[in-house]
Amino acid sequence: MFHPVLSEFDIVFAGGGTTACVIAGRLAVYDPSLRILILEAGQHSLNKPIHVQPFQSPFNQAPTSTTVTFNIGNPSPRLNGRVPIVPSGRCVGGGSCVNSMVYTRAPASDYDDWGVNGWESENLIPLMKKLETYEVQPDRPTHGYDGPIKVSSGGCKLPISDEFIQVGTTYHKRQYAEDTDDLETCNTYSVSHDKRYIDGSTGRRSDAAHHYIYNQAHNPNLHVWDGKRVKRIIFEDKRAVGVEFTSDLVSCPDADQSLSIVRASKLVIISAGAFGSPTILERSGIGAEAILKQCGIEQLVNLPGVGENYHDHNLACAPYLAADETITMNVLSEESILQESLAQWNSSGKSLVAQNGVNSKIKWRPDDEELKAMDSAFQPRWKEFFQHRPDKAVAIFAILAGHVLPLSNIFPRYMSAAYCTIYPVSVGSVHINVTENGKEGMDFTTGFLDDPSDIVPLNFAYKKTREIFRRMASYRGEVTAFHPDFPEGSAAACKEASGPVDLNAPDIIYTAEDDEAIDQFHRNIVQTTYHSLGTCAMKSEADQGVVDARLNVYGVSTLKVADMSISPLNVGTNTYSTALLIGERAAMIVAEDLGINCV
Repeated sequence: MFHPVLSEFDIVFAGGGTTACVIAGRLAVYDPSLRILILEAGQHSLNKPIHVQPFQSPFNQAPTSTTVTFNIGNPSPRLNGRVPIVPSGRCVGGGSCVNSMVYTRAPASDYDDWGVNGWESENLIPLMKKLETYEVQPDRPTHGYDGPIKVSSGGCKLPISDEFIQVGTTYHKRQYAEDTDDLETCNTYSVSHDKRYIDGSTGRRSDAAHHYIYNQAHNPNLHVWDGKRVKRIIFEDKRAVGVEFTSDLVSCPDADQSLSIVRASKLVIISAGAFGSPTILERSGIGAEAILKQCGIEQLVNLPGVGENYHDHNLACAPYLAADETITMNVLSEESILQESLAQWNSSGKSLVAQNGVNSKIKWRPDDEELKAMDSAFQPRWKEFFQHRPDKAVAIFAILAGHVLPLSNIFPRYMSAAYCTIYPVSVGSVHINVTENGKEGMDFTTGFLDDPSDIVPLNFAYKKTREIFRRMASYRGEVTAFHPDFPEGSAAACKEASGPVDLNAPDIIYTAEDDEAIDQFHRNIVQTTYHSLGTCAMKSEADQGVVDARLNVYGVSTLKVADMSISPLNVGTNTYSTALLIGERAAMIVAEDLGINCV
């Protein structure tokens, strides 16, 4: 069937998320004559309040949101039959425009563990520094001070962050460190209220779209077509020469749905994320024979690793009641406070509008006593992976000033314990399939909690963070409906309280029945941390890899993949930092391939 060829560019990006914006923006600076096109299914994010005002980040997860795609997973017996849903960014800038702006960085060893030539930490640290302006502390050797992405304290400090740290450093007996994102420090408390992807001067979100793409509106050769969903890559003799796309049904519901082609004279880069990139490859005939055959797609290249190796981090949140005078993000539900905060933000870039509510954290590793208290199912994983890697945390404990659920009509103030495991064993997969009505769908398995060791640190984290929170001055009890359903009469039962327990009060004692309630609680509520990665892994082809060290897709030419899907292993961080890093490294690789000076 003939599809019109709209035009030709030098480089075409299939997807316009974080990494695509970094690569395209850098290349446009290196060589302004390069004709670059980004095709993005979502809409533009330029100066839209939901993207630039930090306090609005949770609204991107609303059920009616069009700024994310809600990827629906297969029901899982490990999740008590639940159907997990994993959102991914769906706008120009992708995850960088919808995430919670939490600033963390993986330990340097995570990148060394990839074992990929050119991607060792010694080669990546200069790029980590190149991409950021670290407004928090001067003269930190692993941080950068003149890059496009701003890292600052944001709008204002929330006192409960100090309460969390005070209890953590006394009751929990961990030290405090100014910088736990120096690529090695671990197991210490720190104030993340000083470290957000927020511009300290303007109070705006610091995202890839505004700081790599929209700031180059003067370049007539850099194009972004929003509302365009890529179907497949066009090949001539296994050489990628273009992209077939159509108008996106969500972004452009009334637009013509016919297919069009745009050609690429030099390179096609797939940058559609852990969900979009493998499915574009499969629709293009690159993947496992059985999957393509089932969908009626002629195989071009046999790459059984496409869509495999899906990783994420496992997140749980437990809300607590806070004292009436506690300042949390919930106060912005009061119209007068919201308008006052907006006015202050517009004039100075400060106020709660420039807050994300995540204020302090610890990258936690269990000590000997905690290890003994944890289920034995975790012990082999500890010995094999964590014990001799002191820079790798088992989980992140953080305090959220508020709660993600709409509880405002029940109680005026909340604070939540948010904890996520960052190197779970379980893996999943993302593939295309054919639905019962003959249309293309997605066969997505999260793998959450499939390995017995993965739930153990979550269960322990609930107990430990509960002990920390009930010793904080602002503590007024638990929001019972969003905690484990403990047996009637249990000493662990949740309740409201008039104030905190004494710092030296004994820990709650849990029975076997209580432990089962906590286990079921997590199977019922554990969710994505929005950190999907790995489905087009940068590994050897023999090890189910999809791309090589220079991001070339095996078996074809002039086709690369560049986004979080290439990560061969999990990374112990909120993945925005890694997505930016992959973009910077990929921009150098592409420039080198094209003979462009990228200094």
